Amino acid sequence: MHSQAPSTVLAHLAGNLRRYRQSQDLSQGALAEAAGVSRRMIAAIEGGDANASIATLDKLAAALGIRFADLVRAERADHTKIDEIAWQGESPQSKAVLLATVPAETEAELWTWSLAPGDGYTGTAFPGHEIIYVLDGKLTIETDTGHRDVLAGNFHAQSLAEQRLYTNRGTTLVRFIRAITQ
Repeated sequence: MHSQAPSTVLAHLAGNLRRYRQSQDLSQGALAEAAGVSRRMIAAIEGGDANASIATLDKLAAALGIRFADLVRAERADHTKIDEIAWQGESPQSKAVLLATVPAETEAELWTWSLAPGDGYTGTAFPGHEIIYVLDGKLTIETDTGHRDVLAGNFHAQSLAEQRLYTNRGTTLVRFIRAITQ
């Protein structure tokens, strides 16, 4: 469905991070300090050698005063369409694809996700909300207050104020759509 390989996204990310950092006249060390990540990680991302976590990319975007989508998007005429892999799990079947972003009060994101059996993703807490619609399989969402199983054809809406773990405890691929507002 998506022809973009993770290495393509890393190339976009590498160039975009370098361009935004240099446009603000920041060294890698200054950006690392502002974002709370290591300079080594920034050098690896800019070199196209790191598969950084979404949380790390969020920190870098915030330190640069830009949106997450600005870091991973390819240069296109349509700036709302992203359609890029932004997270890859241990299995090649586990991935998150940021589909689009549109203006909201601050920002809204639309993602497609897939999780292979036994794989999971830990989402960090931040202000905002999400709506998840499960296309195939059963997605388990765990928080400090419990867990919820969301079956294919069903949806779940929740605040993003606490850390969440999204897991596939089943034996078949889980595919879901995730909309986030911040």
